[in-house]
Amino acid sequence: MNIARQAYEELYPNHPEDRIFEIKYSSKFKSLNANVRYNATKIMFSLSRDWLEFSDDLKKGLLQHLLTKMFRRKFTKTRELDLYEKFIANLGKYTKVNSVDDELEESFNRVNNTYFNDMMERPNLEWGQDSFHKLGHYEYASNLIVVSNIFKGQLELLDFIMYHELLHKKHGYKTTQTGRAIHHSREFKEEEKKFAIKDIEKKLSWFVRKKRIMRNFSFF
Repeated sequence: MNIARQAYEELYPNHPEDRIFEIKYSSKFKSLNANVRYNATKIMFSLSRDWLEFSDDLKKGLLQHLLTKMFRRKFTKTRELDLYEKFIANLGKYTKVNSVDDELEESFNRVNNTYFNDMMERPNLEWGQDSFHKLGHYEYASNLIVVSNIFKGQLELLDFIMYHELLHKKHGYKTTQTGRAIHHSREFKEEEKKFAIKDIEKKLSWFVRKKRIMRNFSFF
């Protein structure tokens, strides 16, 4: 029995699965990324080649994490899944920081000083594309904050996005018994309210709406 089928059967012992389980390793993925795809006959896991260096228990936890996102139903909590979640939550402490943009670093330093007493370790910091939907995100596996390009030169808004993403780094996430990942816990939301500019979310919405309108007009 391969490790992927073992991962499934330990997670869902009361739900037999007839499809073939397949794992392949790819150099196309950066860092420790992975995904799962499926069709009527097969469930296919694609993992970064970096995962070849890790134990079967940790890889099994990764596969189970992907399965909970795929099926989104109640599962049996396993030791391997718990091991994987703890590994990801602490990975940022050991990931090399080698990608830092000057403007983003200045924002990080301001936010770290004001809200975290300079106790937050600096993650990798990069600009993303001109996104109006995904304004920023934190990648646990690569300890990376990516911020939409539209916030270049927008000090207040950039600092709020930076603060929000650093809270993800601080609080991590939890997986419910139905496979739903909770990224904005009660503690997260309470701490987010401590941002100094109280109407910052309104300013953020107005700015994004304005930028989207300006871009649409530019096509005429």
